Amino acid sequence: MSDLIEIVDSLENRISKLLHKYELMKQQNANLKDKIKDLESNSEIQIGQLKHWEEKFSALKNANAMLGSDEYKRETKLKINALIREIDMCIAQLSE
Repeated sequence: MSDLIEIVDSLENRISKLLHKYELMKQQNANLKDKIKDLESNSEIQIGQLKHWEEKFSALKNANAMLGSDEYKRETKLKINALIREIDMCIAQLSE
């Protein structure tokens, strides 16, 4: 009979330890999910900033080319030609 009591006590002890570990893992999981959300939010902000700076860089390249810099002159001419074609298409559509 005492062996049975010892087995039950041992099982209760193990179950208690498992429940404690389960609660710790559950808490750690919740913390990690929160951290993932924070990192995803931060990543989205950084992606937005990167796009903003890329647009500024492109505008700066165009401004440099217009001011006489030879470095980006070809790109600027292509961009201006594309804009002229787009304006011509708009004018054609308006005249119809």
